[in-house]
Amino acid sequence: MLELRNVSKVADGVTHLADVSLALQRGTLNVLLGPTLSGKTSLMRMMAGLDRPTQGAVFFDGKDVSGVRVQDRNVAMVYQQFINYPAMTVYENIASPLRIRGADKATVDREVRKAADLLRLSPYLDRLPLSLSGGQQQRTALARAIVKNAELVLLDEPLANLDYKLREELRAELPRIFSESGAIFVYATTEPSEALLLGGNTATLSEGRVTQFGPTVDVYRKPADLLTARTFSDPPINVARAVKAGRAFRLAGGVEVPTPALYDAVADGEYTLGFRPHHLAPSQAHSGSGAARLKAQVAVTEITGSESFVHLSAGDARWVMLTRGIHDFDPGLQMDVWLDTRHLMVFDAAGRRVAGGEG
Repeated sequence: MLELRNVSKVADGVTHLADVSLALQRGTLNVLLGPTLSGKTSLMRMMAGLDRPTQGAVFFDGKDVSGVRVQDRNVAMVYQQFINYPAMTVYENIASPLRIRGADKATVDREVRKAADLLRLSPYLDRLPLSLSGGQQQRTALARAIVKNAELVLLDEPLANLDYKLREELRAELPRIFSESGAIFVYATTEPSEALLLGGNTATLSEGRVTQFGPTVDVYRKPADLLTARTFSDPPINVARAVKAGRAFRLAGGVEVPTPALYDAVADGEYTLGFRPHHLAPSQAHSGSGAARLKAQVAVTEITGSESFVHLSAGDARWVMLTRGIHDFDPGLQMDVWLDTRHLMVFDAAGRRVAGGEG
């Protein structure tokens, strides 16, 4: 098990990590999710031993390894900006961890060809990395991490340079590959959709802090606070200021949102409501039971083919409605939209979630 206990990292007066505590079990997939500069890479460098914490400590299987160099740890790392040995063939790049470990020739050949086959590199084993495409070079770096059989595998946005089809295939394969080895698998991404596809556990990060950690689906459906909900939503989660009075929330402009019994325990007062774009619908028939009608104005519609993203103005709020199919609403159109209140999330003045269904 890898443990970070109250770890902080400050450099040149800038806080990169602030009081981070995590416990990652062997054989698990753990996603670090957050925007650029949220602390994902800093956290991975701390896990690997490239950096030492300013405060706190890092433990591996109960032993304090805070001062142990990365060279003395069984760690494999792959970054978005791939690193290969330019003077070595693809075969030798993949084989290098095995040769360092002293594996025999038969083992080296078996493991290299197995990894190369998995990552579709078999035709390129005799070529130098610089003669490959960017995606092929990244796959070479991934293959080297696979054969290393490390106890801790750190992947920092490793699939960003790959084409869509291969990226989807590897997202499905990588968790299985590393979980079978018993390694601790840590994968950093800026994309909520990628975290959901990978599954496992997710830690959401913001400004060097871990806002929540747990099973990926639970963190997505039940964010502990508004910051986590914003981090784990793409398109961005919709928000609206509201005042609760009895069995209804009153939004700006006098619009009332009737609330199910789920919200009865919420005291009257001021709150921020959160709801995801796919919980808005252009008709009551597609919004589910318990839907509330809201008035909004269309700002712009983005059509992706299978889905439409409708950007709306509602008083001083800006929302996005995600709906299936092609919907070409004209800018300026006044329309009714329907909110499925079963999935409404309620946050207090401090941003903590106080009630709500599954997002």
